[in-house]
Parts: sequence; C-alpha cells; structure tokens
Amino acid sequence: MRRTAATVSLAVAGVVALAGCGSGSDYANTPRPPAPIVLTASVDDQRVSVSPRSFGAGPISLIVTNQTKRSQRVTIETDEKAGSRPGIRQETAPISPLDTATLKVDVRPGRYSVHVGGDGITAALLRVGAQRPSAQNDLLQP
Repeated sequence: MRRTAATVSLAVAGVVALAGCGSGSDYANTPRPPAPIVLTASVDDQRVSVSPRSFGAGPISLIVTNQTKRSQRVTIETDEKAGSRPGIRQETAPISPLDTATLKVDVRPGRYSVHVGGDGITAALLRVGAQRPSAQNDLLQP
C-alpha cells in the first residue's frame, strides 16, 4: 500500500514538473511570410518576358523557359541606383535550349530586371509593391 502511494506521489510530481516546463519562456509567435507566388518567364531571340510583371513583395518562384537556340543564364536583380541596403542578384545555371529552370527569391519592394547576358535580348522589368499579407492563417501551406 505504501509503495502504491509513493508511486502515485512521484507520478503526480513528475506531471506537475513537466507542466511547468516552458511556462516562463517568451516564445514569440511571429507570423509566417507571405505564401510564395509563381512567376513564369520565357527567353526568346528578342526579349525576356515575365508574367505577372507587378506584384507584392515576398517569396517568389520564377520558372524560366529558354526558347532560343543557345544556352542562356537568366539573372534577376534589383534595378536600384543607390540604395540603403545591398541589392538582390540571383542567376540560374546555364539553361539549355527548350529547357527550364527555377529561381527562388525573396523580393522586397522596388524595381527588378530579369535579363540574360549579351545577345541583344531585351530585359523584362518588374515592379514589386508593398509586402503581401502573411500566410499565417492559410491552411495547407508548406
């Protein structure tokens, strides 16, 4: 009988101790970033085309298809002359003709250029507006 009482007392003490763990923490439930959006781009012999060309700041996935007869490297970069922060610049590996590549970028408000090196192919210009809303309460987010 004494063993049962001692075992129950220890079990209750253990549960109380575990329940108190973390009660003094200052966990901040920071909101999630906006849900990523997908932009599509194509490179042909005349220009780089991107759709949509204007959207809100946050994470994007830029899916690029190369419709030229040569490998292309596609670059997305800020189109700022002088800013208070360093600019964003990301580049794909060479994309073979009729192949695709994806760039994942977390863009902030401003103007961006999507271009290829040389060849006289006209760059696409993007306008990024204010931050998109948080995906905090959206279900089925990655």
